[in-house]
Amino acid sequence: MFSTIYIEEQIAAHPRTRAICERFPQATQVSCKRYGEVFNPKAQNFRLQKRKPALILAHKHDGRVLKTPEGYGIGGDNNYYFSHMLNCLYDCRYCFLQGMYRSAHYVLYVNYEDFGKDIDAVLAQANNEPCWFFSGYDCDSLVLEPVSGFVEHFLPLFAERPAAHIELRTKSTQIRSLLKQSPIPNAVVAFSFTPAEIHAALEHKVPTLERRVEAMQKLQHAGWLIGLRFDPMIYQPDYQQQYARLFEQVCSPLDTAQLHSVSLGPFRLPRSYFKNIVRLYPDEALFAGNFTKTAGMMSYPPSLESEMTDFCSRELLKHVPESTLFPCRLAA
Repeated sequence: MFSTIYIEEQIAAHPRTRAICERFPQATQVSCKRYGEVFNPKAQNFRLQKRKPALILAHKHDGRVLKTPEGYGIGGDNNYYFSHMLNCLYDCRYCFLQGMYRSAHYVLYVNYEDFGKDIDAVLAQANNEPCWFFSGYDCDSLVLEPVSGFVEHFLPLFAERPAAHIELRTKSTQIRSLLKQSPIPNAVVAFSFTPAEIHAALEHKVPTLERRVEAMQKLQHAGWLIGLRFDPMIYQPDYQQQYARLFEQVCSPLDTAQLHSVSLGPFRLPRSYFKNIVRLYPDEALFAGNFTKTAGMMSYPPSLESEMTDFCSRELLKHVPESTLFPCRLAA
C-alpha cells in the first residue's frame, strides 16, 4: 500500500510508529526532523503525488482540538474537531483538501494520547456540559483504520466520558473495528452521500452507494447510532430527480426512526482553495458552474442555494423525522 514512509525523528521509537512500519516491511523508511520538510514545500505536484502518495508519521505539537467553523454541527452548542490525519485515500474532485494542502501525501499523527489530554481539557473548561468532537474534517475517519487504529484507540476513551460525543464521518465501508466493539451512545457513525451521477463523475475510489448502505445496515443492526450527511449538495440541471432518488436509495433500507441525525450542506469552498483546485482541474465541468463569492467563500448564488436546500429538506422529511434534520444555510 505504501512504498515510502517518512518518519519524524521524535516519534521513531513510538509503539504506534513501530506497529505501522511492521505492516509495511518492504517500504522504504526515510527519517526527517519535521514532517513539514516533506509536506509543505512549494512547487509540489498534487496530482502526480496522488497517484502514489507516501505515508508520513508525525507528532502533532499543538492545535490538536479546535473549534469548528460557524454552522458546522448537528445541534450541539459546544462543537470541536480534531484530525489524527491529513488528506484522504479517496479522490473526490470537490474536496477542499486539494485546495488547502500542497501535498497529496498522508500525514498520520501518532501521538493519540496527547489528543486525549486536549479533549479532557475542553471537557473541563465546559464544566462537563455536552461537547461534540468531529473527527472527519481533514480526513476520512475510517478508511485507514487497519493501519491507524484510530477507532480502536479513541472509542474506549469516549466510552468513559459520556459528556464527550464523537462523530466519525466517512465514505468508507471499513467497519470491522466498530463491529468488534460494543456500541456506545455518544458515538455517531456518519456516512456521506451524493447522487449516483455525482459519485460516478467526481468521487473516485469511493465505495458504491450500495456497499455503504450495507455497511450502515450492519452497524445499525449491531446497535451503533447512524448519521446521514448529504454534503456538499452539487447542482445539476436535474438535481431534483437525482436527490429524490438518492434519498430513497439511502433511507429505505434503514430504520430511519433510529437515525441519530441527517444533515444537508451546500457546496462551498474558501476562494483561495477554489482557485487552487481550478488550477489542478482546469477542464472539470463542476468548477465552470454558476458560483458567486460570499464572505470569502465560493458557493452557488443565494437563491439557488436556498432552492436546493428547501427542496432537499422537503424530500428528506418524507423519509426521516424532522427532529433529526439539520440543514446548513450559508447564504445571507
